[in-house]
Amino acid sequence: VTGASFVVFKGALEATSGFLAKSSIVEDGLLVQITPETMANLRQALRQKKDFKITCGRMEAGSIKEYVDICWVEGEERTNK
Repeated sequence: VTGASFVVFKGALEATSGFLAKSSIVEDGLLVQITPETMANLRQALRQKKDFKITCGRMEAGSIKEYVDICWVEGEERTNK
């Protein structure tokens, strides 16, 4: 679990890269590089306020995978406003 001040989704990862998606920590935030198709699916999920899971890592079977989960919650925190 990683806490971040911001998240950037970059939808320019090419399918020929060999990665499902890539995630990396930049400054005090998170950069998630995804394919244009995944970006379209993410946008649709955000519009519909549905949870969305991005699997990061190489496409090869058996490689270690990381996940970026976007989850909607019921309560609204009143911090940092």
